[in-house]
Amino acid sequence: MFRRREPVPFAFVAEADKFRSNVTPPPRERASASEVAGRTLVGLTIVAGLVGSLLFGMPALSADQTPAGTQQSEATDHR
Repeated sequence: MFRRREPVPFAFVAEADKFRSNVTPPPRERASASEVAGRTLVGLTIVAGLVGSLLFGMPALSADQTPAGTQQSEATDHR
């Protein structure tokens, strides 16, 4: 179809260091004590939720429980 006659200038990629800015960005603002405390509490809440779900979920995952069909209710125990 149509073909370019001039070469595509890819030399700018090799010379990219010339065009870098020498202006440094401003330093990041430090987080305040309340922000650090809030992030810590959120992290601890997430970790506590995961640990709690493991603690409550492990008995349900254990294989040594008796099946529900062989358990007797208290109503059938009454004679």
